[in-house]
Amino acid sequence: MGNSFGSLFRISSWGESHGGGIGVVVDGCPPQLPLSLDDIQPALDRRRPGQSKLTTPRDEADKIEILSGVFEGKTLGTPIAMLVRNKDARPQAYDEMKEKFRPSHADFTYQTKYGLRNHEGGGRSSARETIARVAAGAIAQKILGFDQVQISTYVERIYNIQSPMLKEIPTRDQIESSPTRCPHQETAEKMEACVLKAKKEGDSVGGSILCRINGLPVGWGSPVFDRLEADLGKAMLSLPATKGFEVGSGFEGTFLKGSEHNDAFESGNEGIRTKSNRSGGVQGGISNGEEIYFRIAFKPTATVLQVQDTVDGKGNETQLMGRGRHDPCVLPRAVPIVEAMSALVLIDHRMRHHAQCRSFSFQS
Repeated sequence: MGNSFGSLFRISSWGESHGGGIGVVVDGCPPQLPLSLDDIQPALDRRRPGQSKLTTPRDEADKIEILSGVFEGKTLGTPIAMLVRNKDARPQAYDEMKEKFRPSHADFTYQTKYGLRNHEGGGRSSARETIARVAAGAIAQKILGFDQVQISTYVERIYNIQSPMLKEIPTRDQIESSPTRCPHQETAEKMEACVLKAKKEGDSVGGSILCRINGLPVGWGSPVFDRLEADLGKAMLSLPATKGFEVGSGFEGTFLKGSEHNDAFESGNEGIRTKSNRSGGVQGGISNGEEIYFRIAFKPTATVLQVQDTVDGKGNETQLMGRGRHDPCVLPRAVPIVEAMSALVLIDHRMRHHAQCRSFSFQS
């Protein structure tokens, strides 16, 4: 349970950090979509380890294999199975964790819930699982491209270093110009120094990512339980190390009065629009045609290369020295993962909207 996501466009992921590999099955992809490895591999290249001195040195190329669902360069409409094999696993680095619980990791909860766990790199709880999300998300993003939907995601804050709010949507090249994936150059340089300092000290830092989505028409989303922002929130909070989500004005909006917070409507050449966008592009759980923007908070990486107090499986107090290869800050590599999960939510809601509201016509 808990390993599948989506309704009409549904993915199921599998695999462990130091097992044979990570895989995903995508069900519900429309047929005859041109699809090749070149559509998926670039997204995985942005997520893979070893990209810079800011990330884990684990040496994985993360080459994708398509096992089913694609024939002669086009999707069949049948399940698409994809696999990335693990090449640089070092499970012996986690021998001490077999008996001891790592602070702020899933070791204790997995052990208590299931009665056993894969202690090698955290097994299923490892962020390496997100390979599956990124591979599936690349397919979703390709389909969304036909609707001119654009997803721009970048690091806005690391630790206490905050980027100013950018009025213009940054390009992919601007985002990728820094290993921090912050498009504001002056801030990016400070962020990089902050991460390297934490790494040198055997510590870690967290921060926040901003996602901006443009090109959505009015109408994607549903009321009550399947609100667009609710599904986005679930998608983001399902990512490892996430601790917060806010859409639009978020928590800052609670400091305003209703008369200050409301987005007034206006009518012009582009139709009905809002003068401001504190709603974050969603009203009543349904997209209103404005930019959707939201922030996700990521905690500092739980594994630090310092001695920490903990207990073992028998409840005995002990100490644990973090080992293995870990990111001192997860945010730069989380950017393509946030994009992927956003795309998976959007394509699912696009299909739901068209199935209910566009597939039938009862007007004479």
